[in-house]
Amino acid sequence: MPELPEVETVRSGLAKWVTGRRVSRVEVHHPRAVRRHAPGADHFAAGLVGRTITGVRRRGKYLWLPLDGPGEPGDAVLAHLGMSGQLLVQPADAPDEKHLRVRVGFADGGPELRFVDQRTFGGLSLSAGGADLPAEIAHIARDPADPEFDDEEFVTALRRRHTGVKRALLDQTLISGVGNIYADEALWRAKLHWARPTETMTRPAARTLLGYVREVLGEALRAGGTSFDTLYVNVNGESGYFDRSLNAYGRDGEPCRRCGTPIRREPFMNRSSYRCPRCQPRPRHPRT
Repeated sequence: MPELPEVETVRSGLAKWVTGRRVSRVEVHHPRAVRRHAPGADHFAAGLVGRTITGVRRRGKYLWLPLDGPGEPGDAVLAHLGMSGQLLVQPADAPDEKHLRVRVGFADGGPELRFVDQRTFGGLSLSAGGADLPAEIAHIARDPADPEFDDEEFVTALRRRHTGVKRALLDQTLISGVGNIYADEALWRAKLHWARPTETMTRPAARTLLGYVREVLGEALRAGGTSFDTLYVNVNGESGYFDRSLNAYGRDGEPCRRCGTPIRREPFMNRSSYRCPRCQPRPRHPRT
């Protein structure tokens, strides 16, 4: 699933191509793509036509596009990419993608916005009054790239949890935008086991971990995100290349770049965690 660097890469690309453009038509090719919009596909399409996209914003792994023009003031299109969703900017005469779900055309006749989603876990919806922050995602915490993220508040909240540190990093109500890949990478840099109890972490250790989370996310963003297959691409259909820099995730059996010990893959929350057994030893009383 795309994490903060991938979604931010998409956001910045969309902002360049769709800001200030007026929607002239909307085609919903698959109802699951707008299933979170309760009134249905026709209502979703009608709510966009004639509106102007005024920007592209992000909270964690969600995007929203504030709208201006006819209709309720302050509305926004809310987007979540899910496992395989792609928001692509394509010439109007480009062939339809195999898994095209929603097409948005613009009055200027320029490139279209297309939502493509192979697995249909992602989706679009119209958020009433959601221009500043859609109510649907108000519970999601700020991410470490947000200038209003409060470091000390995060440190305090982390240490109050009684859970494993990786579970805490994946809790989008505590810190948003961090997923399985970048949690493993930050924990490798911090030399922490994923099951380290959060209540045993000192404030300096928690601050250090947060610094590594920021470091990993920033490096991944500069690399355009991480692509293991063709499902994650930016708005121009290009893959990110941070996977070449991964130290832990996906490197089962490969030597740790710090000590040479083979990286170990372990089951975690119906997924996998990757760590170095030597650099990241299992805690005496782990929390999973």
